[in-house]
Amino acid sequence: MRRVAVEGAAHLVLADGVVPLRPAETLFEGMLTGWERQQRARLLAASTIRTRVDLVRRFALFTGTSPWEWLPGDVEDWATELLSTPNGLARSTVRNYLNQIAMFCDYITDARYGWAEQCLEHFGAHPVQICHEENMPSHSAPYEGRPEVRALSRRELQDFFDYADEQVVRIRSAGRKGWAPAFRDATVFKVIYAWGLRRREAAQLDLADFSRNAKAPEFGRYGACYVRFGKATKGSPPRRRTVLTVWEWAAEALAEYVEEVRPHFAVGKRQLLWPTDSGGRLQGREITRRFATYRDALGLDEELHPHCLRHSYVTHLIEDGADPSFVQRQVGHAWGSTTAIYAHVGSDFMNNALREVLNAGLGEVT
Repeated sequence: MRRVAVEGAAHLVLADGVVPLRPAETLFEGMLTGWERQQRARLLAASTIRTRVDLVRRFALFTGTSPWEWLPGDVEDWATELLSTPNGLARSTVRNYLNQIAMFCDYITDARYGWAEQCLEHFGAHPVQICHEENMPSHSAPYEGRPEVRALSRRELQDFFDYADEQVVRIRSAGRKGWAPAFRDATVFKVIYAWGLRRREAAQLDLADFSRNAKAPEFGRYGACYVRFGKATKGSPPRRRTVLTVWEWAAEALAEYVEEVRPHFAVGKRQLLWPTDSGGRLQGREITRRFATYRDALGLDEELHPHCLRHSYVTHLIEDGADPSFVQRQVGHAWGSTTAIYAHVGSDFMNNALREVLNAGLGEVT
């Protein structure tokens, strides 16, 4: 077969005329190297490539065999293992893992890359596609996340914000250090909720990411938030979007932090919005830890995490009658159906809607 000079091809990865001491290991590593090159040529993000390669290594470790020995049953066994452990993964996560194994199998079975030919030459066997519709988890439900991960009720949200503010007052009244970081963290949570941000999106914000909105001058310089690190898709760079401010209290809370508290941190001329005491940028894991501390102190469900504030943003806007298309654009969802799974309308909203139906006589049988 004529060799094709395509990025990731076996003959461009393996050294000609060299007999490796451990041929099976060398060939497998060559496959992974070639797959990395092939994905780089497609301009996929380095983090995406690294995650995929690590996942294939993990699968190979589970099977204890080489790719040209993998069988469809290995996929079923691994899926069962991932789903059945005490802290089993979500069905959607397992399906994503298996899809990546399927992509690797597509690559090494593609004749253009020559890996099957190498396997036959050295081991008398060739790789096959082991992932198919009969052993892959189906996507049969619109939402497969954990049901416990939900939006906070308005009462829970207010209690959470009040508790965060109380920590600032308590620390400052005691004359202790740490009131400024506590104030910063309280504002971080308000910003995540008020602009419907993901944790990473919020952590990466700079002062310059906020600007005026000529159509909403009442918000001052905080009329719009420019998100530079939105969730990427299929290895693409982070998606960007502009989120318009909808609540005046949010702009006021952020302005108070920026003008009165942020100067207490040694930031100099740097633009980072959430500096630490050491001058670095606040990390997502620190946001999660502080959220968990406040959540536990309030006795809220332990499954709740900062992303639930984003759920709350969607839910409360929908409950207040916001156009779903507007909410979809605000949170950066490509599809309205994705926004819909975030909306956990509360019992008060549903009961009010029911009363409107009953008052209109729509429940009467004629």
